[in-house]
Amino acid sequence: MVVDTLYTGGSIRTFDPEYPWASALGVTGDRISYVGPVEEAPTARRTVELAGRLLTPGVADTHNHLLLGFDDLAVSLDQVTSLDTVRNRIAEFAETHPDLEWICAENALYSVVEGRRPNAGDLVGVTDRPVFITTYDQHSVWLNRPALAKLGILNGGDIAWGNPEIDDRTGEPTGWVTDFYTSAMTIDGLAELQRDIPMYSPDRRYRKITNSLDMAARFGITTVVEPQVPLAELDLFARAEREGRLTSRVIAAIYHPVGADGDFRARITEAIRDTPQHERFALGPVKLYADDVIEPHTAAMLEDYANRPGHRGYPSLEPTEFERLFVELDRLGYQVHTHATGDWGIRLTLDAIEAAQRANGRVDTRHGVVHVECLAPEDLPRFRDLGVVAAMQPRHASPDLVAGTWMENIGESRWDRAWRFRSMIDSGARVTFSSDWQVGEMDPLVGVYSAMTRAGLDGTQAWTSGERVGLDATLQAYTLGGAEAFHREGASGMLRPGYLADLVVWSGDLYDMEPAAILDQQADLTVVGGRPIHDAHGELDGAAAAANVQDPAGAGQTCSEPSSDHHCHDHG
Repeated sequence: MVVDTLYTGGSIRTFDPEYPWASALGVTGDRISYVGPVEEAPTARRTVELAGRLLTPGVADTHNHLLLGFDDLAVSLDQVTSLDTVRNRIAEFAETHPDLEWICAENALYSVVEGRRPNAGDLVGVTDRPVFITTYDQHSVWLNRPALAKLGILNGGDIAWGNPEIDDRTGEPTGWVTDFYTSAMTIDGLAELQRDIPMYSPDRRYRKITNSLDMAARFGITTVVEPQVPLAELDLFARAEREGRLTSRVIAAIYHPVGADGDFRARITEAIRDTPQHERFALGPVKLYADDVIEPHTAAMLEDYANRPGHRGYPSLEPTEFERLFVELDRLGYQVHTHATGDWGIRLTLDAIEAAQRANGRVDTRHGVVHVECLAPEDLPRFRDLGVVAAMQPRHASPDLVAGTWMENIGESRWDRAWRFRSMIDSGARVTFSSDWQVGEMDPLVGVYSAMTRAGLDGTQAWTSGERVGLDATLQAYTLGGAEAFHREGASGMLRPGYLADLVVWSGDLYDMEPAAILDQQADLTVVGGRPIHDAHGELDGAAAAANVQDPAGAGQTCSEPSSDHHCHDHG
């Protein structure tokens, strides 16, 4: 046997229980053709010397919002903690972009104004043009008064992409809009956004997808799950395929608004049937919301928020209606992944899955609960018992992100319910780790470090240390766990003969490092179907993936065309 490429000279972690480690791996065409000792390796047309580096299956980033990648005509407010800095950045951007009708900004923190939510008054005097700002989690929007007027809601009008907050004293909108993401992806919500907000034009959304895919290639990600694609934007992925921009494999989950009816479900079925699918693009999963998010007190909690007595948030749909919807989706054969962050939201989802199994019979559907941020102890074993996938994001548990708002809202007495990675894995449940880009950094090594330390990126403030996970289990959750979450463990997630040659060569052997050192590593070579999509050193005669936007694990942000008037993603 002669293979096309042979990898030798380093550590090869296969995650194949029959042969967990190897010293040589061969690839022929798009498949792995040899895994074993180097002494028995076949002849190869080309050899890649690992030189002590680690080779693993490619990362399956099972919750990566390609459609939310950075916009090159928006101000980045990532990690900005000062209202003065917000004002200055927006004012400078407005001054240097006089041609823009709207000034858009992204990734604002809820805590940028201490003790309350930001409002339109905080933006008075910055610019006389309308300002539209999304929060870092995409669940809320911050508007100035010209924006309220432009949108027709200054005097109490409605919008289809969110719920404007009303000041109880004046009866006027404050400039803060909640429930944005669940509303923005509806047919009416997206149509209004595309009509009114330039950041949501098809061309700018398409650039976000392609920039995000370039990043995925550089970070060793060979499969990406876009967790909620509006039906109206499926054609953007077809365009990426036509233009040769689908590098990693993409699974697109279709967003199902909780209030949508049977006609909408028929449209989903029609889209899955009529949309061309191939080795780089697939449809199938459906995305639901059980609740919202904890930071603005809109996630559904079993008990009151610690700092808002009498308030427990709310589910996205009345529980009986949510269960009825879930049972119907299960009956139709959809795999459903449900956003649930609060312990009540998680319980509602588990109850609905259990009801679906009673009504329709139990099959290996692998419905998922996404985020699982605050989990009641009695619900932990239900993930294993019901065959549910826990789709979790290690970076979300970092204290530099959740100290303050999240921790204070939940209260210290419930911190032991937070992001229970180790408990979930030890229980025997299926677990997949992911980035939730661009809520968190896309680089999976940031997630690896976060899962191992439960600390900030500077190594401080470690908390809930009992939920730390070792390197091997963490990497498995990013690789085999991701394949299993979407029924792909028979073709990917392991390095086994006959499997797809989706793999990554890391810049060093992660198993020989302390967690802090892992943050300094990178993917040297990302291979999908035997072909390099990122080749930092030209080892397979490929090229490094484009670096339109970089996300280097806390080391700061650079952009393809830096200038004084473009503020890039900056980890402070």
